[in-house]
Amino acid sequence: MDNQAFEMHGEIIQSSSKGKEWPKKEERKGSWSLMKVFLVCLLACVITTAIGVLTLSLVYVKNTAFIKDTGAKDDGTTSPEPDETSVDIKYQFLNHLGKSKVHNYPGGEIQWARFRNDVNEYQSDEEMEFGKSINNHRSKMTFGTLRIKSKGLRAPHWHFNANEHGYLLQGTAWIGVIGADDSVVTTYNVTAGQVIFFPRNTVHWIKNVGPEDCVFLLFFTTHEELQTLDVDDAFFSTPEDIAARALKPQGGVNFIRTFKKQVEDQAVNLPPNLNELVQNATYVQSPDNLVWQYFYNLKGSAQYPFPGGIFQWARYRINGTGLNETEKIFSESLNKVGVILSSVTANFNIGIGDVIFFPVGTQHYIKSVCDEDLFLILAYSTGNQLETLRMKDYFHATADHILAQLFFKKQDEFKKFPKAAKK
Repeated sequence: MDNQAFEMHGEIIQSSSKGKEWPKKEERKGSWSLMKVFLVCLLACVITTAIGVLTLSLVYVKNTAFIKDTGAKDDGTTSPEPDETSVDIKYQFLNHLGKSKVHNYPGGEIQWARFRNDVNEYQSDEEMEFGKSINNHRSKMTFGTLRIKSKGLRAPHWHFNANEHGYLLQGTAWIGVIGADDSVVTTYNVTAGQVIFFPRNTVHWIKNVGPEDCVFLLFFTTHEELQTLDVDDAFFSTPEDIAARALKPQGGVNFIRTFKKQVEDQAVNLPPNLNELVQNATYVQSPDNLVWQYFYNLKGSAQYPFPGGIFQWARYRINGTGLNETEKIFSESLNKVGVILSSVTANFNIGIGDVIFFPVGTQHYIKSVCDEDLFLILAYSTGNQLETLRMKDYFHATADHILAQLFFKKQDEFKKFPKAAKK
């Protein structure tokens, strides 16, 4: 037959019919030895592969953790860098304020839920996620809490990129406000449940006049980093001769030199020798037409009931129907809002043909150092009446016992500063 496979099969059958022919002992032994070698090699390969995979896994995990914990700086060193993918999305909308950094001062403390330009100032990835979120969404909102000890003082200051609303949660405080381009100071008392308001570029202070801590919830109309300048920082950043010219104290520049800047930040101030510095502190209440520009009695305002609760508002209303006279004043005030920076002081010379720029709200001065008259062409970026905040106005308008507490000088010393002329 042509089918070889069939023929081979037939031969095997024939040979088997003649008698069985078994492989020799040596052939069987050799075949078994080769099988053992093959199995040993296979086992070795499996073990080696398993060890290799395990080693690579451990190295990968270790390197991944290292990458998460460190990031390369431009100078070649390493520094913490948050892993954005590991932050829960809820932290775009949630800030655990109680876990944020407490900024401690002699007279109290401040905590923030806000955007930071410097990412190293965030305390955690979650805090950074919240700060980036309010900035990316252009929220026009920053939040902080302020605690002032009894007799403590939030130093006179102003914000040049935000208006400020505050809700007094606990305590009793005396407030002072000095409007831009105006030497008139408005002062009033607030108690728990009431609201305060300060337009940007308005000097204001908060003094705790009760036995317990004051606790304020503060809201600022900016999603950028809040820019604040304290009066004492502005004073000590101003050259002595410029301050003497502006304030005109008895003794001139020599008296200005008697002021000494404290080593510790006095944002919330409470001198240990306060009783020696202040002999007579009066907490007057300005007329209602002034006070209600910056104050609202939320606790005593109208209630708007809903099935699940009530609303009370301290807000601007286009239609003032139904508002009493003081509520109208506050509502209208909200609708009117609109080099020494908070952390930078720059002094420089200018010459003919130079252009200079002063951002809104920054304290600045110009002194002629030439023999001839100085001629400047000035332009202001406003469509409304220009408002100017002068050192002599806010310094003279601030209560002398507040200045005494702020600058650690006896109250009588501030009689050397002449009072601003009435306008």
